Amino acid sequence: MLSRVAESIYWMARYIERAENTARFVEVTLNLVLDQPMGVDQPWRPLINATGDDEVFDKSYKSADGESATRFLAFDKDYANSVITTLRNARENARSIRESLSSEAFEQINSLYHFVDAAARSSTQLDSPTEFFDTIRHQCHTLTGILDATMSHDHAWHFANMGRLLERADKTSRILDVKYFTLLPTVESVGTALDDLQWSSLLFSISGFEAYRREHHMIRSDKVVDFFLLRPEFPRSVLFCVENIETSLAAISGGATDERHAKPASQVAAVRQRLREADAKEILLGGLHEFVDSIQGDMNRIGDTLSETYFL
Repeated sequence: MLSRVAESIYWMARYIERAENTARFVEVTLNLVLDQPMGVDQPWRPLINATGDDEVFDKSYKSADGESATRFLAFDKDYANSVITTLRNARENARSIRESLSSEAFEQINSLYHFVDAAARSSTQLDSPTEFFDTIRHQCHTLTGILDATMSHDHAWHFANMGRLLERADKTSRILDVKYFTLLPTVESVGTALDDLQWSSLLFSISGFEAYRREHHMIRSDKVVDFFLLRPEFPRSVLFCVENIETSLAAISGGATDERHAKPASQVAAVRQRLREADAKEILLGGLHEFVDSIQGDMNRIGDTLSETYFL
């Protein structure tokens, strides 16, 4: 297939996944603010910090409160990773490859973009912010289902799958960083009811609370970290994403001996092996932020290599 088509499909799926994850992070933070005790610092600044774009935020907003953080993450058209910007980019990529998509898929992307754009253009605040972000999340899930059900699972689908999973792995690791930045000023809260509430909110952010509780009766930091990073069965864990990226890479190469396929395959295999050998307790002892930061670096390098190998 043409590299132009592969790149557009890859980025379309990646932008949709980015929009969904940003929406779910804002939604979960809104719920956390309602649930946490009075007098506890609000978690908006940690959420901004975890995006890695806190300097961009500080240039345009005076303080990290609920209104400014929501505006920045959801509706700021000058911010490259806001929900509205990523959905606009997804729609433009989809428009350039209409022949590779079903009409249902394109209509869903277009409808979702206009839904968010209408809210961004409104001069009034959202009547129900949690319901709004929940709708975005469900519409993104619908689109993923449409793509899986209407696209042939050929090279095009595997490029979309890699884009989706690479973005998901990055965002799953970043939401763990929210916990790190939340704890920085309040280490004394470790092990308290507030600590449990924060870990639970992280599990809700990846729709993993029920799946976690089926395995573990208590909220324990090492078990939650293991669930986020190292569980090969859970579809939003980093290890699950990496292993399935590896599967799609193998399908694209088709057993070819071309050396171009070797570099991204070896990078993904190295990250997969590292995660397979990792232990959650050792990650916490060695520094959660440092481990997560290195994983994000790995995801960035894999993305760069995919672009160099298949798109440039």
